[in-house]
Amino acid sequence: MALDSMTLDIVATMVAALLGAMLLYFGRQENTPALRWWGAAYILGAVAIALWTLIGDLYGEVVSLFLSSIGLIATAMVWNAARVFHGKSPSVTGLAIGAIVWIASGMLLDPAAQALRLTIGAAIVVIYATLTAAQLWQERRRTLQKRWPALLVPAMHGFVLMLPILLGNMLRDGDGAFAAAWVTIFSIELVLYAVGTVFVIFMLVSERIVSAHKRAATTDPLTGLLNRRGFADACNQLIEREAREARPVSVLIFDIDHFKSINDRFGHAEGDDVLKIFAKVVADNLRLTDLSGRIGGEEFAALLPCSIEEAMVAAERVREAFAASGVVCEEKPVDTTVSIGVAGGPAGTELDVLLAAADTALYKAKRSGRNRVEASAELPLSLERYRRQRAAAASAAAPAAPGQAAISS
Repeated sequence: MALDSMTLDIVATMVAALLGAMLLYFGRQENTPALRWWGAAYILGAVAIALWTLIGDLYGEVVSLFLSSIGLIATAMVWNAARVFHGKSPSVTGLAIGAIVWIASGMLLDPAAQALRLTIGAAIVVIYATLTAAQLWQERRRTLQKRWPALLVPAMHGFVLMLPILLGNMLRDGDGAFAAAWVTIFSIELVLYAVGTVFVIFMLVSERIVSAHKRAATTDPLTGLLNRRGFADACNQLIEREAREARPVSVLIFDIDHFKSINDRFGHAEGDDVLKIFAKVVADNLRLTDLSGRIGGEEFAALLPCSIEEAMVAAERVREAFAASGVVCEEKPVDTTVSIGVAGGPAGTELDVLLAAADTALYKAKRSGRNRVEASAELPLSLERYRRQRAAAASAAAPAAPGQAAISS
């Protein structure tokens, strides 16, 4: 059964309208402006196809030009939606320039130059498709396997549009058979492009939502640093990477001195401000390649891909910066100091081993008067033995349960 252009236009209109309504609905549900832009573009495209099909030939060439320019505006909106998706503002000039060029070419060119006008219209859409693909490809942090549909779908759309231009000089089309066949092919491809683009859109939005949830699960909401879970995961990846290059790593553990007294004197709100100030001090005085996180109440940690000597210099820099931060609570200056334990190890040393050694050094800094940096003399011979010793020390410090003394004796 042959497919006439009217049938294909009706199908394209219905598909575009349905997809547009779906995108608008999910854009409102998820409060995602880019989805609303994409939805509006599809709705406008459906309106353009419907009007051009129904009345495009009834009111002359000028009306037909303006109706087809609506479709170019819809194409530009798809590109602007990709811009909004990446946090950029919409391009008002970009929205209108394609339609203006199309209308101007239609009015200035000879009506007999149909092939040239077709070439100009196809070229405008190809430019917008290329801009859309480039915009969606911008997040180079993503792997190629996840991002290739974002490039392939617009690229294929542009290729089909440019097909008549590529073959125009090779084929003679005296009876119009090639043009008619291409219109049919393009109409089918337009429907497939609409569906494929929506697939890419939902893939990208879903990926971003998953990333946002993962980021929320691994980030401390108060300080913006990694939480304990996020810090451990990131550190293990960094340790593995450094181990492949046989490079050492070092760990710093920070504990704000007398933090409980700040909470007791000024309240938890002021205490939270001190934590945020310290987190900023850590971030400002470590390198971009270093990892830092909040692993407890007033306890922070950092992993540095360097030797312990370099880590000691970085730790001292943080200590001095925090002491000079000039924290004021209730219009009263507050002494802010931090004790820091540092431990280093050869390539491939486990994070728990480094943390255990740095924790021992931190306790030494606390016992030695606080506001100082201490380095671990050596790594624990056995992490399990270290844990048993810590557990035994905690048990010895705890009061005996009723009846336990009688059993012991």
